[in-house]
Amino acid sequence: MTTALARLSQNNQRRNLRFNILHEFFFGFGIAFNDVSTILPLFMTLLGAPLAIAGSMAGLLAILMAAPQLISALLARNTVNIRAATVKVHLTILPPIFTAGFVFAFFAPTGPSAWIFYYICFIFYALGIGFIIPIWTNFLKHVTDRKNRGTFLGISFIGNSIGGFIGGIVVKNLLGSSIPFPANFGWGFIILGIALIFSIAAYLGFKVKNPAHHPKKRTVSDFITETKTLLKSNQNFRRYIYSRIFLTAQFPAISLYAVYARDLFQFDVSEAGFLTAARLVAFGLGSIVAGKIGDRISHKSAMAFCFLCHTLAMGTALTAQSMFWVYGIFIFLGMAQGAFMPAAMSLVFDFAGEDGDNKMIMALIDTILCPFILIAITLGGLLAETVSLTFLFRILGMAMLTGFLIIIFLVRNPHQVPIIDSNP
Repeated sequence: MTTALARLSQNNQRRNLRFNILHEFFFGFGIAFNDVSTILPLFMTLLGAPLAIAGSMAGLLAILMAAPQLISALLARNTVNIRAATVKVHLTILPPIFTAGFVFAFFAPTGPSAWIFYYICFIFYALGIGFIIPIWTNFLKHVTDRKNRGTFLGISFIGNSIGGFIGGIVVKNLLGSSIPFPANFGWGFIILGIALIFSIAAYLGFKVKNPAHHPKKRTVSDFITETKTLLKSNQNFRRYIYSRIFLTAQFPAISLYAVYARDLFQFDVSEAGFLTAARLVAFGLGSIVAGKIGDRISHKSAMAFCFLCHTLAMGTALTAQSMFWVYGIFIFLGMAQGAFMPAAMSLVFDFAGEDGDNKMIMALIDTILCPFILIAITLGGLLAETVSLTFLFRILGMAMLTGFLIIIFLVRNPHQVPIIDSNP
């Protein structure tokens, strides 16, 4: 049985866009204090964590986010109150953030046990995000319409970019203030937690479209059957997965860009605030460009733009001559990350079709990628400790370029070949 959704009025779409911009603004502002491409690698390095650990933060986040997604999608397969489920699951990320914030702000631990303590908090935080993603994806399906979904997401992520830019400036001032290390980072984590509370509260203002008729309840067996059918029946989906496997090369790179650049140019750690701000401004630009490309051409083309920006970030890193080039690295990285969100989420909706289970497809993609991310960050960490970062970056750049070529020449526009017909 399909579960066609009622359409949203133009007024409700505009209302939802305003609240999603508000949600993304506070989320982007907060994440600037916990950024895996600049803040956390430097924080872990200053706490004395090994380079392999500091360089694995982005990859670890991706792995831990992927780990619980199929479980989350399975548990939420028959969710009725979509808004309540979305709000409740978001609350799971607050305890580890506030715990880390209060410990570092008021007790300022240092030494080996300090980075291990934060690492544990980060693990629980990342697992919480993993439970959020399938439910959040389904929520977005119920507050948007397909014809302008890419633009909706692209404009929303500009709010994330603006919030991140402001947050990056605050980070710069916080880390350059008289507050000693690591208490300055601890206060940043507390600010993150407060910002997340405001971000979650924004969900209360959305208008949610409901199914046109009551969907059939799905069993665990139904869920497993749909998952197997998805993997076996659609070659285009498998090719998309292949391209994403090569893009996992981004994860060791993301966490090592700041460390690599600091080794080259010896900039002050507070500069990470401006690098974060630059990345998040570029994030907003990338998201709106990808959203427009997705709605006017195809979401596959928007994802190809994401791949291209990642490749350009790596190329800039390998040819960096000054701090000006370092900002170029994070601008291309930000554009890639901004493009990824509307492109990847819209591709999930297109692969599912309007009546398919987008929760399951989102969870399945990230779960399949999980071991490859682990391989990427493990090999990246080993090579970072044994060979030069320049040599490592060349390998990662070749992998990114291969993924770009696959999605350009082998992946078709999935909106023309939806995979599966099932309940949302």
